[in-house]
Amino acid sequence: MAVKRWIVPSIFFVFLSGLALVLLGQNLLWKRVYRQPEQPIAFSHEIHVGKLNLKCTTCHTTVEKSIRAGVPAVATCMSCHKAVAADRPQVQKLREFWEKKEPIPWEKIHNLPPHVYFSHKRHIQAGIDCATCHGEVRVMPEIRQVRSLKMGWCVDCHRAKAAPLDCYTCHK
Repeated sequence: MAVKRWIVPSIFFVFLSGLALVLLGQNLLWKRVYRQPEQPIAFSHEIHVGKLNLKCTTCHTTVEKSIRAGVPAVATCMSCHKAVAADRPQVQKLREFWEKKEPIPWEKIHNLPPHVYFSHKRHIQAGIDCATCHGEVRVMPEIRQVRSLKMGWCVDCHRAKAAPLDCYTCHK
């Protein structure tokens, strides 16, 4: 039985179309799950955490006592930058927010669905290092999401650490 001339090109076309859809889907998934939005000020964790060895709690002052880590107030940044690197363009942008008495409109990077309850305080008190979820920010010139933060990822961590697995721990 002879193979019709159109079958092989059709199979090849279907294969290439499927491959293109898979690659497009992965690209969209990457952009949705592993976020790295442009920020109003190019803040470098690589400099502040990596080179200067600042602890997360230096700027994220509520992380040990709140469900949220909190974004530092402009006053926190200006406590150093009134004098340090004051001539640099990014610090000058910071100064503009300070002078206008406006918060910096940071783009949130680590988003969880509204039905998920997550407490930074609980995780810090349990001895979980920030890098477990946020990655090695000390080497990130720009912060980005490096973990999926999907339920399966969290459950795997809870199992590994013998943390609670009942639904109400995370879903309120």
